[in-house]
Amino acid sequence: MNLKELGYTTRLQEYRRANQLEDFQLGRVIAEHKERYVVQTSEKTFNAEITGNLRFSAQGREDFPAVGDWVALQTYDADAAIIHKVLPRFSMLTRQAVGKYGEIQIIAANIDVAFIVQAIDRDFNLNRMERYLSLCNHSVIQPVILLSKTDLADKMQLEETIIQIQKRVKNTAVLPLSSETKDGYEQLEQFLEPYKTYCFLGSSGVGKSTVVNHLAGSEVLKTSAISSSTQKGRHTTSHRELIVLPNKSIVIDTPGMREIGLTDNADGIELTYDEISELAKQCRFNDCSHTSEKGCAVLRAVEDEMISEAMLENYKKLLREQLHFSSSVKEKRQKSKERGKMIKAILNEKKRDKFYD
Repeated sequence: MNLKELGYTTRLQEYRRANQLEDFQLGRVIAEHKERYVVQTSEKTFNAEITGNLRFSAQGREDFPAVGDWVALQTYDADAAIIHKVLPRFSMLTRQAVGKYGEIQIIAANIDVAFIVQAIDRDFNLNRMERYLSLCNHSVIQPVILLSKTDLADKMQLEETIIQIQKRVKNTAVLPLSSETKDGYEQLEQFLEPYKTYCFLGSSGVGKSTVVNHLAGSEVLKTSAISSSTQKGRHTTSHRELIVLPNKSIVIDTPGMREIGLTDNADGIELTYDEISELAKQCRFNDCSHTSEKGCAVLRAVEDEMISEAMLENYKKLLREQLHFSSSVKEKRQKSKERGKMIKAILNEKKRDKFYD
């Protein structure tokens, strides 16, 4: 396999040359297991770890490698290597790290197109769909909505669901898809260009791994059925994994995500809700909260049924969440700065005591 088949570009080549990384091997992270990485080079696959210096200098989780990253590495055994540097990303999908205050989790890096997968039966949720769209728009990643398991709906339900999506989501392709009847796969395959990277996002059980297996022409990922007792998906995909398809396009499958907390995604939210953002410019007050203010153009649009109340409420909810995350990060950084000052003061005091002794 050559590097081009993994998505290597002239921009990466120029960066490698300009930063004198030509003595290192170059590879792409294809899987991650608790800070152990599987890296594919042009020669073979290596199990890799990061250097102590890279770990020490990291300001946050986003400074560590992620699936989809290009890395400079040095091999020291038949299948082992050390990662010395993560090359610049042109895109990065992130969410709030679950259960970790003010921290970011990288979903995947260097993505061209993200397929947002929702099943037409139990999983369909417009609010969640808009969350995913905000993540994509923040990272300037083209989103495409895959409406899966359409064999479980009749023609009228399918048409009504697509209309629902198109009323809430503008300028985004919607592809109905059935892995049972294979309807929609021809249209999906037309999206997949050689050497570009595609990511599949969605809850457990919506059929992401099944779609990837079909595109790959073999069962490269494990799949499982929906639980009959809970009607919830099972976490078949336990980690992110990059796969090169027969047509030379590259896909990343991700574990199902129940929580999609936004990070510093204000611009992504504004792009997702561009209709509301434009209306807000016509509001009487610059700091209008679109709740009860007189002269609010957004509330007037809701009354005139130009936009739905549900859409406005989700917009305000995502903005509140984003502001809370930003304030959490600011508070965390302030505490870290104060702790650093305190440690420095203690060390200086110890130096003075040692001098006088």
